[in-house]
Amino acid sequence: MALNRAQKETIVAEVAEVAATAYSAIAAEYRGLTVEDMTQLRVEARKAGVYLRVVKNTLARRAIEDTEFACMQKGLTGPVVLAFSQEDPGAAARVINDFSKQHDKLVVKLVSIGGELLEPSKIEDLAKMPTYDQAISLLMAVMKAPVEKLTRTINEVPGKLVRTVAAIRDAKEAA
Repeated sequence: MALNRAQKETIVAEVAEVAATAYSAIAAEYRGLTVEDMTQLRVEARKAGVYLRVVKNTLARRAIEDTEFACMQKGLTGPVVLAFSQEDPGAAARVINDFSKQHDKLVVKLVSIGGELLEPSKIEDLAKMPTYDQAISLLMAVMKAPVEKLTRTINEVPGKLVRTVAAIRDAKEAA
């Protein structure tokens, strides 16, 4: 079904709006996937807060030309699905990476974060990035560690005294 100009403009505006606020983008070739597979991918993407859309390449190029994902324009060839991370930088990479492990017909072609085009093999590195909550918990653990160590060190002095007194008491009782 051919799209008229108004429909094309709507699609370009929607994708451009999403791309303007996205943290990272993945373009993957979906040739050979069944409708059920694509539906499953869309469901997983929705759960993870990832915007997933199959768009004609010419429309996708126009949508991302004024965003930080403009570096992806030359690589948009063939049937591709675009995934944009809306909540955290690694969300789209996790969804696409996990799905491509189960379905070998989904092939990652482009990976972009922060206006930089990465190699498709770097998707695993991007997928391993912690979420916001995980990053905060790691930061808190690092900040809390010196205080805990100081507390244990200070507590060790009276503990050692108590053990020494107990050892002397046991020695006197034994004698």
